[in-house]
Amino acid sequence: QVQLVESGGGLVQAGGSLRLSCAASGRTSTTYAMGWVRQAPGKEREFVAGINRSGGRTYYADSVKGRFTISRDNAENTVYLQMNSLKPEDTAVYYCAAAFTVRTTTGYDYWGQGTQVTVSS
Repeated sequence: QVQLVESGGGLVQAGGSLRLSCAASGRTSTTYAMGWVRQAPGKEREFVAGINRSGGRTYYADSVKGRFTISRDNAENTVYLQMNSLKPEDTAVYYCAAAFTVRTTTGYDYWGQGTQVTVSS
């Protein structure tokens, strides 16, 4: 089992920045591909960004490309999502998730509890 705990969410004005963290614990001897998925009220879950097991490849939704950066520190079992130039439409609960291979919205083996990001206009 792997436990994922997100942190770093909050309230920010449009144009601002936030950095989300996702700390993994438990069976961390296995390195997983990681993803960030968000869900806004009344909407379906949406893929945001993904990173492969080594950190050498990253993937982004078109809506966040150029503004968000996913990275990982395997020694610390932590994945980050740096979010810049935030927009009100980025408001959502952000979840980190783990899988053996890179996924988009579904197919993950483990999920965190989510962290709220609210961007005011």
